[in-house]
Amino acid sequence: MAKNTALNKAAKAQEDEFYTEMRDITDEINFYVPFFHDKVVLCNCDDPYESNFFKYFASSFKFLKLKKLIASSYDRSPVAQTQLSLFEENKPPQERTPYRAVMVELDFEGDRIKGFQDIEHALKTREGVVKKLKGDGDFRSSECIELLKQADIVVTNPPFSLFREFVAQLIQYDKKFLILGNHNAITYKEIFPLIMQNKMWLGITNGDKSFKVPSYYEPRATRYWQDESGQKYRSLGNMCWFTNLENKKRNEEMLLVNSYYENPEKYPKYDNYDVIEVGKLSDIPRDYDGVMGVPVTFLDKYNPKQFEILGCTESEGKGFSNGLWDPSSNVAQPLIRGKKIYKRIFIRRK
Repeated sequence: MAKNTALNKAAKAQEDEFYTEMRDITDEINFYVPFFHDKVVLCNCDDPYESNFFKYFASSFKFLKLKKLIASSYDRSPVAQTQLSLFEENKPPQERTPYRAVMVELDFEGDRIKGFQDIEHALKTREGVVKKLKGDGDFRSSECIELLKQADIVVTNPPFSLFREFVAQLIQYDKKFLILGNHNAITYKEIFPLIMQNKMWLGITNGDKSFKVPSYYEPRATRYWQDESGQKYRSLGNMCWFTNLENKKRNEEMLLVNSYYENPEKYPKYDNYDVIEVGKLSDIPRDYDGVMGVPVTFLDKYNPKQFEILGCTESEGKGFSNGLWDPSSNVAQPLIRGKKIYKRIFIRRK
């Protein structure tokens, strides 16, 4: 059993090897530029020679007016340090050591470094920029937590399988963050209460994204391809940014044009909740003061000044208590004439 558990963990770790494209990083961070002035940024799931997060912040160090940039890598990554020839040339992945890179000042002409070759040169030639970590580079290790304590903002694509633990750590240490995750995480029992309490919310450039994947990655029937060089890619349509940095979308008021009282039959009540069903966001009524069940895509439009989030009907197939229903109930999904309705968020107009 222990062997199978280890194999399962290894398989999950491999599935987590997704490398974010530079354009997706740039498109989102452009909305938060003022937040980075004189701040310490940590990319704690990022090998400095592999991660586009590190490349972006290093090349934009002066443009963003950063105070410090820190990145740390995890030795279990099968591609970690494959380009870090300065230290471990020709060593297999299982024998490589994780590193942390710290950049405090980049002395290049202009507001931006001309290319990543300049950054690579700085990493290799400037004393103290790159150092070996004593442990394995896991973000939960005491060594990496010490790096976290130095940070003002954490920006990265954490392992999908450890998303809950990663967010919990950020909340525990009261850090600002901008991280990429699966849209399904919205209804995790560990994540949704944070959204309800306005401790985290969605970013702006959510939706379909493509990722580089390692060479060992098995081809898929859909959303998979290779470029001319043989680099493998995978795309996912349900990705989104999670953050606690204010953004413009969060303050946009949704225009409500439909009326509940003019067309009440359009809004049936659930069999098991005193809540009306609103199947499309465009159908949210302007004149209903009770509780409404809306699709989870509502969070892309959520303005806390306009609406109050009261709960979620389902989390990974299990209901959890939010004061709207008996948490001991075996029925998590809402029903209309006995038919199950997909995950819903319960909201009320303010």
